[in-house]
Amino acid sequence: MGFVKHHEHPKRSIVKSLTWRVSATIATMILVFAFTGSLALSFSIGFIEVFAKMLLYYFHERVWSGIRWGVRVEDVRGTDDE
Repeated sequence: MGFVKHHEHPKRSIVKSLTWRVSATIATMILVFAFTGSLALSFSIGFIEVFAKMLLYYFHERVWSGIRWGVRVEDVRGTDDE
């Protein structure tokens, strides 16, 4: 029985980082507004952190895609008995 290697394409990591950042940035902007009452400050901080954290998340995701801990890969081709 052979093993099938599993690799996520970098484009998948990019899309995942984009969708995560939209929701996380909205949360940050709401929190900044709640603490400061400043809509301008909320948008400024949201604008800066969205790019910084997308970049950090992308590299974080790429590192984890190379770590096999906690990942089980099954052979989808079947066994030699078939």
